Amino acid sequence: MPRFAANLSMMFNEVPFLERFEAAAKAGFTAVEFLFPYEHPPEAVGQRLRNNGLTQALFNLPPGDWNAGEKGFAALPDRFADLQESLRTALPYAQATGVKRLHLMAGIANRDDPKAVAAFRKSVVWTAEFFAPHGLDVVIEPINPRNVPGYFLNDFAFARDLINELKIPNLKLQFDIYHCQIIHGDVTMRLREMMPITGHVQIASIPSRNEPDGEELNYPFLFDELDRLGYSGFVGCEYNPRGKTTDGLAWFKPYAGAKP
Repeated sequence: MPRFAANLSMMFNEVPFLERFEAAAKAGFTAVEFLFPYEHPPEAVGQRLRNNGLTQALFNLPPGDWNAGEKGFAALPDRFADLQESLRTALPYAQATGVKRLHLMAGIANRDDPKAVAAFRKSVVWTAEFFAPHGLDVVIEPINPRNVPGYFLNDFAFARDLINELKIPNLKLQFDIYHCQIIHGDVTMRLREMMPITGHVQIASIPSRNEPDGEELNYPFLFDELDRLGYSGFVGCEYNPRGKTTDGLAWFKPYAGAKP
């Protein structure tokens, strides 16, 4: 049975961020993820996790000025120092939350630019090596160009090939089913191919990015497929609720309370 992690940046936003941990636990989630924790002290985030018996599944490394449109530094040749600083910023949060995987964002850059490709490769290697002694995996995620135009990492095959080429033990793929369906389609076959390198899975309905209970994909089939493939990681619920979060959790009730 898949282990679902509520994304607290998108779900339960009827209450302030630090109150969402309790809301997720009361709804039956045993794990959470979020985009960024950096507006709050690491100890405060860790305490909310412990108070509510939750496991931290994932969060993103600092992306730069998110409100100005920045989506990370990894593929930006002139921002390597910022990338290095972002790792030092994230580490106390990883330690406070006990998270086991962090998402490295590529940034807005042209994948046809050899300098951007070289910068991304350098950043991926550096980040994975930085976090390896701390027992942390680094995941990279292809993101579709509809939601984030110009995002460097917008192709699952490119991410797969880089991971397979580098052969770094703690470098994995973040397989967001929503992004995969928009970019490529053929989700099930790609899951079967890329499961050996997958470190985290995320879900949302397509095309609306709402609850995974309809539209293009048969999610009950895909959840069963994850079991058939032996996936033991978390499934992050990175979707925008149509209304109040708890009113849209009928899809989740059969899985509520699944233990890490």
